[in-house]
Amino acid sequence: MATLTLAAAETLAADALAACGTAEPAARSVARALVGAEADGLKGHGLSRVAPYGAQVRAGKVVGDAVPRTERPRPGLLAVDAGHGFAYPAIDRALAALPAMAREQGIAAAGIRRSHHCGAAGRPVEALAEQGCVALLFANTPAAMAPWGGRRAVLGTNPLAFACPLPGRAPIVVDLALSKVARANIVGAHKRGEPIPEGWALDADGRPTTDAKAALAGTMVPLGDAKGTALALMVELLAAGLVGARFAGEASSFLDAAGDPPGTGQLILALDAGALSPDAPERFAVLARAIEEQDGARLPGARRLALRNRAAESGLDLPDALVAEIGALRDGSPVRGANP
Repeated sequence: MATLTLAAAETLAADALAACGTAEPAARSVARALVGAEADGLKGHGLSRVAPYGAQVRAGKVVGDAVPRTERPRPGLLAVDAGHGFAYPAIDRALAALPAMAREQGIAAAGIRRSHHCGAAGRPVEALAEQGCVALLFANTPAAMAPWGGRRAVLGTNPLAFACPLPGRAPIVVDLALSKVARANIVGAHKRGEPIPEGWALDADGRPTTDAKAALAGTMVPLGDAKGTALALMVELLAAGLVGARFAGEASSFLDAAGDPPGTGQLILALDAGALSPDAPERFAVLARAIEEQDGARLPGARRLALRNRAAESGLDLPDALVAEIGALRDGSPVRGANP
């Protein structure tokens, strides 16, 4: 294992992405997001993404020098065109504008189109909550789930995230995908040559499987069965249909360099936490205390914050092979795509 400070890990990732043709501002934005996810223990959205991202830039599946463009079609709406670049710079644009818009009008929304993988969905809403907003993010992803009763994937695992501020402490953050587990867990098991637990996925014939390769060729099991696919449909309509992005079944994979850009979308909502009730944050804290006072209970994200604090103090412990892979990419070695 190698130990890197957060700053060193960001520099390594940004330099590797820049070597693949990513413009410096975008490379920094992506690296910051990946290292943040890694520090939070969300390794499927962390530094393991650098090599596949780099491969996609080199192949033109991600436009490395794309600059997000913004428009204000209505006073409370921000339309962001990611230009088939990475999602993170487009999300940065939305986060820079939404708090002031929400304070002025009480509520504001940003729709991002022609986008890509948005990584750990909880991080953008957490950033908005730290500025006094209640925030929601909906993101659609390439097809991985079949409608309930079907066999062909037409819905993504479609993460949604929520955050609200708490006085004097870190916000409450809820971040979940609508499959039973995140697809990144299956990708990781496939890379390690490990089986997956039954109940995570179905093979191409709709049968339960513990084979990670067969699972990646099949479909994910939705969270909450039919309810999960209904929620995934809702996210598709909000994050793609509403904002002008591609539906899951129209999008190419986030995981490899084959095909055209995915063109997926994100919708971010921000509400001024005090607009409807001035004491709303204090009321949020009442419920938070009622949960934390119970033995064995905790708010969502407690483990994530503990890992983040430890990483800030002690750095990231990363597999030597991963550090070598990113270093080779930085130094101009051929990059491999992630082909599960």
